[in-house]
Amino acid sequence: MVAYRFFPRADAAQDKIWRDTVENWGEKQAVTYITGLHTHLQRLCDNRAIWRKLPQKLAVPADINREAYFSRYERHLVFFRELNNGDLGVMSILHERMDLPVRLMEDLAALDEKAASAEKQNFGS
Repeated sequence: MVAYRFFPRADAAQDKIWRDTVENWGEKQAVTYITGLHTHLQRLCDNRAIWRKLPQKLAVPADINREAYFSRYERHLVFFRELNNGDLGVMSILHERMDLPVRLMEDLAALDEKAASAEKQNFGS
């Protein structure tokens, strides 16, 4: 069974969505929204037909061949990729009013920095 996993920046975004929703609309609405988000993520795991391919120039540097996808959940866009084990890796969750290209680039750059750091530790470069 395919699962979904959050990269750190997406996990932090989920926490911020929770806090902002509680602050503005109350805990009941926060539970409804976050539960709906997780239901949407499970639907993405179960149905690749609803994935929308992110243009390569927005997904990763041009010299890397890695596909990324997105999906809308209410007022947020979820950006993800398929992990090596087939799971869905949630890279970023951004509100529709954000400067999407800039914020997505920041979140993806953080992923690249973490990968480079892990590679350096693993291979002693």
